[in-house]
Amino acid sequence: MSLLPLTPAFTLNLLALLAACPGVGLLWVTRNREQRELRHLAVLSALSQIDEPMHLMDVSLLRMNRLCYRVGAACLGFALLLSWVSTGL
Repeated sequence: MSLLPLTPAFTLNLLALLAACPGVGLLWVTRNREQRELRHLAVLSALSQIDEPMHLMDVSLLRMNRLCYRVGAACLGFALLLSWVSTGL
């Protein structure tokens, strides 16, 4: 006799958990990277002269952050959908 029941609902919930973990990790890493870059830009702006141009994030970094947010949200959305489907089984 097994300790874990291998029902379809349990299997779908396990897959939902496996889909959610990378999404959460990706969102967490992306947010930390974005906050670190914003702190760095704030320090650069504080140390710069008044007549120097503003320090902004690179376009490539903004695109990468946006893509990571989208992929992370898609992973969480897929996990939510799998979990919701498993309640009907």
